[in-house]
Amino acid sequence: MNAGVSIHVVDVASGQVAEGLPVRVRPLGGEWLCAGRIAGDGLLRELSGLAARFEQGVYEVELEVASFYRELGQALPAVPFLDVLLYRFGLDDPRQHYHLPFKLTAWGVSCFRGGA
Repeated sequence: MNAGVSIHVVDVASGQVAEGLPVRVRPLGGEWLCAGRIAGDGLLRELSGLAARFEQGVYEVELEVASFYRELGQALPAVPFLDVLLYRFGLDDPRQHYHLPFKLTAWGVSCFRGGA
């Protein structure tokens, strides 16, 4: 596996990948490295080729959860439980690959360092 970061998102409520979910990635306090939408295979394709831009440090992933579910037609409260989700993670060794598999619903999220 090559160095860098990959993100995969599954909507576990439907059992489908979260195609179209808006996602952004940046170093903590820095400019956004990439922004895009989850592709049909569940991956954030905009991360491809950015391995050299990841250095040791803390990063944030931003997932626009409420807007994604509203675009799917799901009724959410005026103040959604999950709106814009910020997930902070650390890269200790940027020579390694860090895979972030998000499991998502409008009411919860799970993520860990995966092996893909």
